[in-house]
Amino acid sequence: MDGEQAVIRAATWNVWWIFGEQWHARERGIIATLEEWRPDVVGLQEVWAIAGRNQAETLGAELGMYAAYVEPGLPPTPLPLESDDQFGVRMGLGLLSRWPITSVEAHPMPSTDRGLVALLATIAHPLGPLNVVVGVTSWEPDRMGEHAAQVVTLGEIVSGPAFNGRLPVLLLADLNADFTWPDMARLRETLLDTWGEANDYTADPRTYSETNRFAAAEAELQYNRRIDHVLARPGDPEHPVGVISSWIVRDEVDGLPPSDHYLVVSDLSV
Repeated sequence: MDGEQAVIRAATWNVWWIFGEQWHARERGIIATLEEWRPDVVGLQEVWAIAGRNQAETLGAELGMYAAYVEPGLPPTPLPLESDDQFGVRMGLGLLSRWPITSVEAHPMPSTDRGLVALLATIAHPLGPLNVVVGVTSWEPDRMGEHAAQVVTLGEIVSGPAFNGRLPVLLLADLNADFTWPDMARLRETLLDTWGEANDYTADPRTYSETNRFAAAEAELQYNRRIDHVLARPGDPEHPVGVISSWIVRDEVDGLPPSDHYLVVSDLSV
């Protein structure tokens, strides 16, 4: 099967936990949006979990996809709670896949006091193992050193030889930064920015934007920027990654944005 080629539709989405009073309706919008665009692989940030169940498994059951979940993610759950719905609910990272997920690891990430992890998974794609990393980084101005260390760590994980193989390695992440940030430069040197490869300066790049009424303007370093990314590297030099197209989904469902972040989708030839 080594000579075969395929298209992988990869996506990333920060689904905004159970923040806001309309999170049940938002979750229905998340399901409807993913049903419409049908990604093969989706990295999820700000995923809820409680009492032996989690949002990745819930979405997977609705969409007919395999699911994985690890914790903790970011941000920390709010104290005090914003509503009774949030009592006992945890925060993590998720992965949805069209194909079986054969291994999952919660990989420690640099953090002074949060115990943050990244989700590392291997997926049984028909052409061979597909390795995926799902991540999120600190965003606060007083944690920029931590953010830089987290970006370096994600780059090292994705670039590591353990992930070499026929298929590309994917990083699906809310990096809370765009590529104008100095600490993102190394990542762009080693990984393919799929949205940037497919679009020019005329396209609206923002994934956390004033066009979404749930996006918080007080997050000044992230507001009106492209902070959610589908990044990739070839698994080996003989099988480059091609970007067919990449787009940002800004559609509301029943008059409601499904999240404060927009979904990013990329079609990759592998």
